[in-house]
Amino acid sequence: MSYNPQKIPLSLPSPASENLRRLADLFPSIIKDGEVDFTALKEELGIFEETGKEQYELTWAGKQQAKRIAAEPVVGRTLKYIPEESNNADTTENLYIEGDNLEVLKLLQNGYMGKIKMIYIDPPYNTGTDRVYRDNFAVSARESDQAEGRIGDDGERLAVNPKTSARYHANWLSMMYPRLRLAKNLLSDDGVIFISIDDNEAGNLREICDEIFGGKNFIATLIWDKNHSAQAGIYKVYHEYVLVFSKNISHVSPPRSLNHDIFDAGAMKKESGRHSLQPFIFPKGTRIEASEGTEFKGTWGDTEKVILNKGKMVVENGVLKEDVELIAAYTQVDQMRQYFYGDRESLVDSKGQKIVEFYLNSSGKVHVLKERSVESCPTILKFGTQGQSSTDLANLYGTTESPFSSPKPVDMISDFISRFTSNGDIILDFFSGSATTGASLFMSNADQNIHRKFILVQYPENLDESIKHATKDDVNTLKTAISYLDSIGKPHLITEIGKKRLCLSGVNIQTKNPEISIDLGFKVFRTADTNIRWIAAETGQTTLEDVLLGSGKDLRDFMPGTKDLDVVYEILLRQYDIPLTANIEQRSEIGPRTYSIADTIIVCLEETVTEDIISKLAAAEPVPHKIILRDSAFADDISLKENAMMRLDALMQKHSTGGRLPYTVEFL
Repeated sequence: MSYNPQKIPLSLPSPASENLRRLADLFPSIIKDGEVDFTALKEELGIFEETGKEQYELTWAGKQQAKRIAAEPVVGRTLKYIPEESNNADTTENLYIEGDNLEVLKLLQNGYMGKIKMIYIDPPYNTGTDRVYRDNFAVSARESDQAEGRIGDDGERLAVNPKTSARYHANWLSMMYPRLRLAKNLLSDDGVIFISIDDNEAGNLREICDEIFGGKNFIATLIWDKNHSAQAGIYKVYHEYVLVFSKNISHVSPPRSLNHDIFDAGAMKKESGRHSLQPFIFPKGTRIEASEGTEFKGTWGDTEKVILNKGKMVVENGVLKEDVELIAAYTQVDQMRQYFYGDRESLVDSKGQKIVEFYLNSSGKVHVLKERSVESCPTILKFGTQGQSSTDLANLYGTTESPFSSPKPVDMISDFISRFTSNGDIILDFFSGSATTGASLFMSNADQNIHRKFILVQYPENLDESIKHATKDDVNTLKTAISYLDSIGKPHLITEIGKKRLCLSGVNIQTKNPEISIDLGFKVFRTADTNIRWIAAETGQTTLEDVLLGSGKDLRDFMPGTKDLDVVYEILLRQYDIPLTANIEQRSEIGPRTYSIADTIIVCLEETVTEDIISKLAAAEPVPHKIILRDSAFADDISLKENAMMRLDALMQKHSTGGRLPYTVEFL
């Protein structure tokens, strides 16, 4: 037989296995029996002798565990689509995901590796009062923590990290390290990451980013002048930081200009080895700023010397009266040639900035006018005060105070988005909080009338639990949030604050800009246990007996309450290069429970696979790359399954190229 049917994979590939595959592509000789020969790797890198084990790096108690956590695959978990909590679900390409961001980052690896253009995060600052994730899922550790009263009986994923803890910095570093490792995988080669932080962990954050992203990919440490500080300490702290790193600095272009103003620059230099003297003919009619009747003769210009080589350089009606040949050390002679003697409309400089005009100034020197498209931005960020951001958020929700502490300015994140991303790019925030990044993307898209997409990830933190550990100031904020959620009939979860903000921001933008049509919606997904019974049995969520004794084929194959779309999305997560926003279409011409994913995969959940269904699968257009069927659809009859697959193979031969069938088969 030409097919090789197999079960769908138990887990998503781990980041470590993907890195191994990439290494094999780069250096095939270093992979031996499926493992890395590190001596061979060092030799490939030009390292032929060890000089010692000591090296400069940041280390802490738990670092090796943090590395292991980053490399562990996701087993028995999925993302469940929640259509009733989504907004404009049928058309939107934005995602709002509720769950532990470490788990979500792993679940996104297949579909989004190398596809995220920008990441912005505002993680806990580790001030001693905020909460951090507990990433050790071992039962013994959980039981120990419960015994010491650090987490509740339900295994709460967040815990206060007091400064009195012996592992105060280590806990925070162990939380951040695996998340940043996974985030790097998702960034495109020209992608950038912005991380808000304050003095508590700024130094440590810089060091782990140097290790993860590489010191050469550091871009800048930005300083947000928030113009607000409590009257405490020796100095009043008016600032926070935004650390900026790239995936690969050689692929990152200068920031985009948002004003597109016209600026003037000289187009000549002092004669040197780099800028030699050369002749150029400026045609009659070239604009010159000198007064009427002025005539230039001989040589002028001091250090930036200009020599009149041919013709008479006389000004008449603000332009050259006749052609003149001038000798000078021009900086943009190729662009000058295109401007005066070629296609002016397509003319840009080396940075892609449109050249508007070459002209001669009042001193007879060559200048150029350009439309600014890129610019070097200041590292001091002036985007309003912390208080103003809180007031704006309170006004949006219609509350007397902000229901969220320390929100970041929408203008600041919108500025990052507008300068570093373009139409079609994806922006990720996996500490999304009040969803400022989503609101900022809405505003950026509206300002430029283009289509960028976001993925926001937030743990559904229980505000009733958070208020038990909060400081006096935070208690007031949390009470405001809880009161607001009561007023709109929502549970006391931080994710409800974020989703509501996106809805309110979208309404405001549409009201202010009725003429534009941009994506102001979002699809909601939530982390959940697997929907597939045999995977649940393998991971201890159910028993093999439950699988075998399930009443009816659906309960034998799927967990109670599972919907077809839940299974389809779980299968989607296991595919490479298919995003969560991919088109899912019901293929009723094949069967009422058959679906296609991105026109490349057909998922057939029919309880019985008939000859008619096999014929229709074989005739499906476009031709699928993969077909997924239920094992139970063949009633455990191996010969029936083999006969069906042979028939499918025969019918699909018409689509084969070079003797190879264009699809594979897997079973649930």
